[in-house]
Amino acid sequence: MKYLPLAARICLSLIFFKAGISHLTGFGGFAAMLGQRLPLGGLLAAFTVIFQLLGSLSLLLGYKIKIGALLLIIFLIPATLMFHNFVVDGEQLNAFLKNVGLIGGLLMMIYTGAGAVSLDNTVKG
Repeated sequence: MKYLPLAARICLSLIFFKAGISHLTGFGGFAAMLGQRLPLGGLLAAFTVIFQLLGSLSLLLGYKIKIGALLLIIFLIPATLMFHNFVVDGEQLNAFLKNVGLIGGLLMMIYTGAGAVSLDNTVKG
């Protein structure tokens, strides 16, 4: 059972890590796409990449996961509301609910902590 939080952290972190890498390698296009919909697209793109990469690495390593999970939640809430508005586009319902599920998992991480197999636990004692 001590590996269960590690498995949960890995599962949650993968989607954000992959997205952060994709956004970083295609940064110009990503920033331009955001700039078409929002002011300060480049700045928002930079914060998105930073939040996704730091948050996912935090979860993956089990280091300061409350901060890492909070960064990801701060990213997810506006992204979900802006880009997965199922009221305007009914086909966005699954993406909206996926993000709500991710937020739920991140909230659970904040509540439970990193678990036994984590840097946080190693540093503590």
